[in-house]
Amino acid sequence: MEQIRELVFYKNYFDDFYKQQNPKVRDKIDHIIYLIMHFDRIPEKFLKHIEGQKGLYELRIEAGSNIFRVFCCFDKGRIVVLFNGFQKKSQKTPPDEIQLAVKLMKEYFERKST
Repeated sequence: MEQIRELVFYKNYFDDFYKQQNPKVRDKIDHIIYLIMHFDRIPEKFLKHIEGQKGLYELRIEAGSNIFRVFCCFDKGRIVVLFNGFQKKSQKTPPDEIQLAVKLMKEYFERKST
């Protein structure tokens, strides 16, 4: 299947998160990344916009009873930039995780424009 999007890891945030996960969680993450890279329309079950945060999305990963999130954004529509990830332990996404993702997204676009 043809790849329609390119993946970019901003700094080492995603990589550090990914390396901490067990193989089952990594497989789920890999599957969702595959979907994002190869399919035009991604179900909200796997990729959702963060309300109130322009341009910020989260990959939604479920492995058994564990829930994980990885923040990302789109650059020029065909580039997906991955930021920080975390294990979700409550209904609401922790505000400090969202703030970090917003900070990283701003940094990414600022660095790109220089």
